[in-house]
Amino acid sequence: MAGSGTERARHWQYAELPGVDLLRARYVRKTFVRHTHENFVIAAIADGVEVFHHRGADQYAGAGALALVNPDTAHTGRAGVPEGWRYGAVYPSPEVVAGIAAETTAIRGTPGFVRPVLDDPYTVNLVHRLLRAADEGNALAADTLLRVAVTRLLRLNGGPLARREVRTAGARTAARARAVLEERMAGPPALETLAADLGTSPFALLRAFRDAYGMPPHTWLTDARVRRARRLLDAGTTPAEAAVTVGFTDQPHLNRHFSRIVGVPPGSYQRERKNVQDTRGRLVLPSDAWQNRQLTPTSAPATEDDLTRPSYATPSESGSP
Repeated sequence: MAGSGTERARHWQYAELPGVDLLRARYVRKTFVRHTHENFVIAAIADGVEVFHHRGADQYAGAGALALVNPDTAHTGRAGVPEGWRYGAVYPSPEVVAGIAAETTAIRGTPGFVRPVLDDPYTVNLVHRLLRAADEGNALAADTLLRVAVTRLLRLNGGPLARREVRTAGARTAARARAVLEERMAGPPALETLAADLGTSPFALLRAFRDAYGMPPHTWLTDARVRRARRLLDAGTTPAEAAVTVGFTDQPHLNRHFSRIVGVPPGSYQRERKNVQDTRGRLVLPSDAWQNRQLTPTSAPATEDDLTRPSYATPSESGSP
């Protein structure tokens, strides 16, 4: 687990849970800059308080609560109390969540979370048990707990995500600017040049881009570079090579931004990925320790009904705004 002083973090994958990233961390001084994820964020707070800016307001998630962020939604993260916060998180892909929703809920369209914070100690416990099962190589338990946790969250706090449609001239300009930045990631144009090429002014482009993507173009570009660097690291590219490829000055430049978005340095991130690749194809046996552990009343196993009972609740019926 990567860490310094009282801060520790491990960001990894478990081969038996494809399409899911895992995180266990304790942060005190860590500040996550505005960024997005391609996957869902399901962060279960064990101790302390996390504050994250989400859709124009600060959100507070304390012990027994979950911080929930939909894909491609800009947000930040920091400690809400001097002692920081400790949490475990799972990052299931949109395809994983959609598959679970189709089997266990009545949500129509693309499923997502309605509120960014949900007080639910039961699901917090499910997430931490899922991480423990993944650590101990218990594929059956990890997969089951993932499905039960996602199903419960969608029933308590789920609904169809609003479709993003490019309608205004500003939104179309922002989309074109984003395409240019993706294509020229390693050598992007200056804001004035980009705006002129798109037939608009710098300030108009800034407003349109922020309205469309929740952050200015330079912040979005850093986020996009880290995303692409993650893919390169997953494919075996060294951190130094990945840094230059995506447009960072050098590896320390990548390290700084990568840690402020992903939560761990790129070297630690890649080592965990390599560990997963090395274990693919090997038989993973259930953990006797996990199966024999005595469960407290607050960590009682989810029942079969959590997966098989149909749900017809709408977001308003489940307490969503």
